[in-house]
Amino acid sequence: KKISMEKENNKRDRWLTDEEENRLLREASEWLREIVAFALNTGMRLGEILSLTWKAVDLDRRTAIIFKSKNGERRTIPLNKRAWEVLKGRAKVSSRKTDLVFYNENQAEYDYSNLEKAFRSALAKAKIQDFRFHDLRHCFATKLVQRGVDLYKVQLLLGHKTPLMTQRYAHHY
Repeated sequence: KKISMEKENNKRDRWLTDEEENRLLREASEWLREIVAFALNTGMRLGEILSLTWKAVDLDRRTAIIFKSKNGERRTIPLNKRAWEVLKGRAKVSSRKTDLVFYNENQAEYDYSNLEKAFRSALAKAKIQDFRFHDLRHCFATKLVQRGVDLYKVQLLLGHKTPLMTQRYAHHY
């Protein structure tokens, strides 16, 4: 209790250019490509993507629900065409043994370390440096702001409780 906690550094501002994004998607294995494309088009956190179940997906309404996000709240994610296409493709190959949308060959949730290893390998092949999986979330937000989407909408899509968290993208507007 007497030791002060270090504050998390949320100043990181790394996103992919369109060309880097294309190289990453080209170099990623098929299973990873789906997850990366979904992250780039929804802004969802890795844990939210890996734990996404079909009960939370409505392909007709083009939405996915995160029942419990990092801040403990539920949020509905609208699916753009690319995210919807990823889920539609996953629905065609979905397993009756699991309700997970994205699952490994054992029909269980992907192991974070294996996914990170595959992601780092794809980054190396694509010659992309200084990039982490969580930065895909920043790509999503940055590109929205660059296209003129107001910060309040970006805040809702990312599930930030306060505008302060979303404010770091304001300079991209």
